[in-house]
Amino acid sequence: MVKKVLVTGGAGYIGSHTVVELFRSGYEPLILDDYRNSEVSVIGRIKQITGKAPEVILGDVCDEDLVNEIFQNHKLSGVIHFAAYKAVGESVEKPLKYYSNNISGLLSILKPICEMGNIPFVFSSSCTVYGEPQGLKEVNEQTPRSIPTSPYGYTKWLGEQIIRDAFLAQKELRLMNLRYFNPIGAHPSGLIGELPIGKPNNLVPFITQTAAGIHKELVIFGNNYPTIDGTCVRDYIHVVDLAEAHVKAIDYLLLQQKGCRETVNIGTGTGTSVLELVNTFKDENKIDLKFSFGPERPGDVIEIFANVNYAKSLLGWTSKNDTRDAVRDAWNWEKSIRNIK
Repeated sequence: MVKKVLVTGGAGYIGSHTVVELFRSGYEPLILDDYRNSEVSVIGRIKQITGKAPEVILGDVCDEDLVNEIFQNHKLSGVIHFAAYKAVGESVEKPLKYYSNNISGLLSILKPICEMGNIPFVFSSSCTVYGEPQGLKEVNEQTPRSIPTSPYGYTKWLGEQIIRDAFLAQKELRLMNLRYFNPIGAHPSGLIGELPIGKPNNLVPFITQTAAGIHKELVIFGNNYPTIDGTCVRDYIHVVDLAEAHVKAIDYLLLQQKGCRETVNIGTGTGTSVLELVNTFKDENKIDLKFSFGPERPGDVIEIFANVNYAKSLLGWTSKNDTRDAVRDAWNWEKSIRNIK
């Protein structure tokens, strides 16, 4: 029997890559998306990669009536919840936008799951729940959560708290928080990748757009941090590896005979500075890139990377790609959408 998995925000950056991996693993993805941060063309591109077109329901995850209708009309084997705003900087400028959408969307999805009690649920969380870890650079799942430095991070912190409390009330639920570190890259086919609406908030799309001539130069926020070269350090994970982790998460939850609540770091276990990533892009793609240093950005954590031992032991998952693979695939994606030879 084909197992159907609802993917909220499935036309987005991480969502679309996860839909591809779900197809490859024998699942039938069902996308709920309103294309506010994606494009309809992504669906055709998924079909080009997999040979299959996912079923799509057009709508807002915050629409509880629509979400309830989906749960009533489809026999779901799992739910992966991506649909949320995700830009740290924008969340500082527009906090109410983030609290309204991110928390309402989670509650809308979680309510029917709690009513049914038997549908595995994977939540798109973030390493931002660790805040600025005191005295730590490598964090594991037991590292205490701190109050995050941005409203975006706090929506993930609060989302995990909501999931925890739901589980305490209903121990038969099967729930997993995946704490992403920094997804980058694109599908190796060059058919899907990160496609920000307007000015990019994330580093790699700004790098590739600068290389494509869309921006005059890349601005690196801060170069006087106490790190290897003065720029922030992150754990950059290839988006395809991240997508595979979601399939592993659903696989794991479906095998559980009783309720469970798990939290898993999804990263590479290696820290890379912003400047190192820029230089890797230049070296791997043999392209020059103009950049300058700007002021530090509110809400940015100085240095953090994942301890990924639990992901390996619980899910049997480890990352396969490195930053060179990621910047190469990201540039190939950028070239494909800009028709650059």
